[in-house]
Amino acid sequence: MNKTIAVIGSSRRNGNTGKLIDLIAKELNIEVIDLSLKNISPFDYEHKNADDDFMPLMNHLLKYDNIIFVSPVYWFSMSAQMKVFIDRMSDFLSIEELNSKGKELRSKVGYVVSTSVSDNIADSFIDSFTNTFDYLGLEYGGYIHVNCENGFDPDACQNDIIDFVKKIKPCNVGD
Repeated sequence: MNKTIAVIGSSRRNGNTGKLIDLIAKELNIEVIDLSLKNISPFDYEHKNADDDFMPLMNHLLKYDNIIFVSPVYWFSMSAQMKVFIDRMSDFLSIEELNSKGKELRSKVGYVVSTSVSDNIADSFIDSFTNTFDYLGLEYGGYIHVNCENGFDPDACQNDIIDFVKKIKPCNVGD
């Protein structure tokens, strides 16, 4: 079994961000879960959304040591799909029966994969992930960001992909 899994939140699964994670997934031989195919309701203080796909998805993700969070940069932040997913992690803090399940995140490493139309990633974007990881107890493993202003060019980012995969690959030894 692989020790790494990826979760993509994007409006276009086959867009630039999807193409990037697919190359990374191929190198690591990992599964990529598309949040757009899941029924995940926004966080609800009354927890009326318990029958959606969030807990089954989290139970699946918690089997892995490394979770790659994949999102294009939208208005200096993560995609709406990713935001809803991360907001739902509040269930682990607000539903007493889920507290122990949430503590399992403390043994995981989180990575970030992103694309935008800029060479630089906005601090607000990466901070939203690193602050969330810190709050939930996930170790932060690093990120890869690719400028797709002229579309996704796998050759232009090949070295960045290799460097990113090297960060994770030793963790997948013994798969």
